[in-house]
Amino acid sequence: MLLSRWRRWRRSRPFWGGLFAVLAGAEICALPLAPLKVMLHQGVAGIPSVLMGIVMIVLGLTAWFSPPQRSLAGVLTTLIATAALVLSNLGGFLIGTLLGILGGGLMFAWQPYAASRASGVRDPENPEALLAAASAPSAPSVTPASPTPHHDPQGAQP
Repeated sequence: MLLSRWRRWRRSRPFWGGLFAVLAGAEICALPLAPLKVMLHQGVAGIPSVLMGIVMIVLGLTAWFSPPQRSLAGVLTTLIATAALVLSNLGGFLIGTLLGILGGGLMFAWQPYAASRASGVRDPENPEALLAAASAPSAPSVTPASPTPHHDPQGAQP
């Protein structure tokens, strides 16, 4: 019961993108707090590193708990991870930057799985059920008799 609830929650949001963003933020944020022998540069770069790491963690959590905001969170995560390459000890020794770019891309590219709601298929991992749903005849689509007239020549909705 608990495992199925976890699986359903995880699949209903960009889980892996958010996880990679949280890990990237933790890497970038924790590195300025390391001993000086590990650090490449301390000083003014320490404050932006911690701030960028915290923002990346918040963006990863935003993707988890507010999936409609995933596109903005993904783009901002990618931009911050790229900026961390220059501003924060090579972006957490490149690990934080690479994790952030990967997480941001996964968040931006994630789409909710809508085929189970539209066709009534219960198990999206069952290929037979997906094939049966794809080959089933669908209801004819209803199209309006005439398109709505627009005052904009390019057809933008007001």
